[in-house]
Amino acid sequence: MTHQILQPAGWPRPKGYANGVAATIAPEGRLVFTAGVVGWDAQSAFPEGLTAQAAQAFANIVAILAEAGAEPAHVVRMTWYVTSRQAYLDEAPAIGAAYRAAFGKLFPAMAVVEVSALMEAAAMIEIEATAVVPG
Repeated sequence: MTHQILQPAGWPRPKGYANGVAATIAPEGRLVFTAGVVGWDAQSAFPEGLTAQAAQAFANIVAILAEAGAEPAHVVRMTWYVTSRQAYLDEAPAIGAAYRAAFGKLFPAMAVVEVSALMEAAAMIEIEATAVVPG
């Protein structure tokens, strides 16, 4: 097995973790794991609101997957951490629309967990994703 660190071009290098890792299990394929991905842009700026942050997090996940030659259709698992269950429920239709714009009608195994805070103080959502890319 070999692995590759996934670092999209133009993004600042994270401190103490990788944005993502791809593990090749030849000839079967690759497993791709993202870090907890927040909804900031390449300049580490957060948009206003949970839906906007979720949409940016989805775009960030797609960019990390692309570094491994993976696509949204390869995602098999996601774990979402939100700082407000109520905001998530209130904005679920808009978040769902943003999700489908990024991932289509892909519905991997998922969990959504409310947390008291995230490491980035302005973050309202953080998402981990796992993808399986066939060989």
